[in-house]
Amino acid sequence: QVQLVESGGGLVQAGGSRRLSCVASGRAVSSGTMGWFRQAPGKEREFVAGIRWSDSLTYYSDSVKGRFTISRDMAKNTVYLQMSSLKPEDTAIYYCAGSRLRTIIKYGSQYNFWGQGTQVTVSS
Repeated sequence: QVQLVESGGGLVQAGGSRRLSCVASGRAVSSGTMGWFRQAPGKEREFVAGIRWSDSLTYYSDSVKGRFTISRDMAKNTVYLQMSSLKPEDTAIYYCAGSRLRTIIKYGSQYNFWGQGTQVTVSS
């Protein structure tokens, strides 16, 4: 079993930056892929970014490309989401998720493990 714990959420002004962290513990945490998803009130959960543990291959949704950066630190079993140029529409609960697949998948149903989420609120 893998446990994921997110942190770093909070209130930030539009145009600002925030870094989210996701610490993974449990067996086989350094294989497969990790993803960040978000869910805004009244909206469906959406894929934000993904990264492959083995070689840091990344993939981003069009809505965050160029503004967000996903990275990983294998020594710390941690995945980060650096968010810059934040907009009010980035306001959501952000979830970290882990998949046993080596291909970065944007569909949440393909992820095996989920964190509890961390709230990010961007004020205008």
